[in-house]
Amino acid sequence: MSQPHLSFACELETEALQALFADPAVVDSLIAMEAGISLGLIDLSPGRADVVRQLNQAGVPVVAWLLLPKEQGYWFNAANHAQATARYDAFLAWTREHDLQWAGVGVDIEPDFTEFQQLMTGRVWQVLPRMIGRLFDASRLRQGQEAYARLLKRMQADGYPVESYHFPFIVDERKVGSTFLQRFLGLVEVPADREGFMLYTSFLSSWGPAVLCSYAPEADMIAVGSTGGGIETGVEMPALNWDELARDLRLASQWSDDIFIFSLEGCLQ
Repeated sequence: MSQPHLSFACELETEALQALFADPAVVDSLIAMEAGISLGLIDLSPGRADVVRQLNQAGVPVVAWLLLPKEQGYWFNAANHAQATARYDAFLAWTREHDLQWAGVGVDIEPDFTEFQQLMTGRVWQVLPRMIGRLFDASRLRQGQEAYARLLKRMQADGYPVESYHFPFIVDERKVGSTFLQRFLGLVEVPADREGFMLYTSFLSSWGPAVLCSYAPEADMIAVGSTGGGIETGVEMPALNWDELARDLRLASQWSDDIFIFSLEGCLQ
């Protein structure tokens, strides 16, 4: 198998992002590895555009990882497709204003941020009735599927390859023809050009490598981690050490030439 292509996720606020890339060694290392960046667009600020332009000039491929304000869900889900569409429109205007170049667009499908935060901090009873109610609302999922199909078709027509970031259990639902977990968690399948599964063994304790090996053959792109960083959820999330990351990279490279590492800032800590 050829040398895998590495892509690093970066999900920093603008000030921290600028500080990270003020170190020339960071860009030099990316160039040496022929690696790309999936840049979380937490905002559409001039400062973030400056970093994208810096990477463009250095020849580092940058994928625009679209994100929403936390109050709109942060990640894309079955219910916030209207906000996702508006965000894409704003992204296009920002891209034109600052003359930015993109290797593609990233669509991250995860539960609503507030619900995720409630689940992670043990407030299950605050969100469980809403999650159960979704099981009986098939139209919600269908509307989300149709809206995202239109949105991704637009992205592709605009010349952007689209990559999606999914929880791996989507494979199991696909195989049995179910949408139970999608409805329960508020998720939705999207017709991306390249599908990545978030196989973060740091969250799975001793089961992690087995889960990675189980789902990796189904993925176009394998996401490994977490090495730290990411949005604050109110709970300290475990992170891989170097030996664990090296193990996961070796495992992932058996199945895919495209490996996504979450996150760049975690790797540099």
